[in-house]
Amino acid sequence: MLTSLRLRWHRQIRDVYAVVTLGANYRTCSVAMKLPSEVSEEASPQHRHAAVLDLRSDTVTKPTPKMLQAMMTAEVGDDVWGDDPTVNALQDCAAQMFGFEAGLFCPSGTMTNQIAIKASIDGSERLVGTEYKLSPRKNARGRRVHTQPGDELVCADNSHIYLFEGGGIAFNSAVQPKLLPSDRGRISAAQIAQAINVEDSHHPPTRLVCLENTANKGGGSYYSLEQVKEISDLCKARGLRLHLDGARVFNACIAGGYSPSQLGPLFDSVSVCLSKGLGCPVGSLLLGSRDFIRRAHRIRKILGGGMRQAGFLAGAGLYALRNNVERLQEDHVRARRLGSVLQDLPYVGSLAPVDTNIVIFTVAPGWDAKELQERLHRHHGVRISSMGPGVLRLVTHLHVDDEAVEAVCTALRKVAEEGPVGHSVQAGAAGAAVQQGYGGG
Repeated sequence: MLTSLRLRWHRQIRDVYAVVTLGANYRTCSVAMKLPSEVSEEASPQHRHAAVLDLRSDTVTKPTPKMLQAMMTAEVGDDVWGDDPTVNALQDCAAQMFGFEAGLFCPSGTMTNQIAIKASIDGSERLVGTEYKLSPRKNARGRRVHTQPGDELVCADNSHIYLFEGGGIAFNSAVQPKLLPSDRGRISAAQIAQAINVEDSHHPPTRLVCLENTANKGGGSYYSLEQVKEISDLCKARGLRLHLDGARVFNACIAGGYSPSQLGPLFDSVSVCLSKGLGCPVGSLLLGSRDFIRRAHRIRKILGGGMRQAGFLAGAGLYALRNNVERLQEDHVRARRLGSVLQDLPYVGSLAPVDTNIVIFTVAPGWDAKELQERLHRHHGVRISSMGPGVLRLVTHLHVDDEAVEAVCTALRKVAEEGPVGHSVQAGAAGAAVQQGYGGG
């Protein structure tokens, strides 16, 4: 019999690691988390501790030592019962930032978006700024709803809720999407006005408009505050609900020069992701009125999103909201640096404008996108992602500092110098690790 087994978790962040000891017959288990006596506020750049620079997405970020401390020292309770003080504090903090009454902590942005499409609201008020105004639409019970089965929502043709959430619009809500051609992921008030169906038995009722800010497939493009106001005014006038997929909403606020408190009240609900540029391991928040969040809480339970002692994760979220928002501007600067190098390289067919932290380009004729990915990864230690046939993406984040960006720029230039032919890696296990599809972030 094995009397003892000691396993070490070697995926270290600086000097942080766990030691797990299993006793005889696995009846006892002790876990000790070791932290350095002093830790720095700044992230640990990947290039100092890993052979690969990962720019596939900002979802690859890991907690910094300070964030880990916040997680480990968080006061917790049972969040399904509403008793976790750290979760409650996170929900209140985010709601106040965006000018809403309440928030709901969920495991993912897909869940918060799908809950928003599904959730309903009692009463007839719509939050606008600090006032409540009467909305023209009620259902037969006098109850405000986002959607019911057979309704229609309006969104961009390349939006995340349509392309990358597993068909959840149909599966969860039995709602039909109307897809509008977009300007790099953005749709206009004029387009939405033309898309609203007349109320008769031949057409699904148009009930909900969903915006994505920033737009992932749009290369990190963002809405101006004026554009959002125009859409919000239209939705109020026509009795439509307005939801924001804000997976990278703080990037939009920084690039657009507006605050969350200016943007939030223009919507009925907002989804905010914590596990991208903010660096948390898990979590998104859904924000809205108290009635909306009360109903959303039940839908979260149905979808299996209720977590018990979730305060350990919420502690990371609180730390991120207090410390990691303003630094997103650094990611934007570094993304523009990458764009400035890519625009002159022969394998770049077209480069999308670099507005925030996402860099997207099409591959020029004569070059192979899959081969470019493989060569960057295997020969130069740089990972990037594919966004479709012949389209590649790089995303800057808190683990990629100025030195790392220059290392990536050097790798991009070297691939160009090597030429388009003859540098593919051999098939087999090595090639299997090169990501060809889209990882969802």
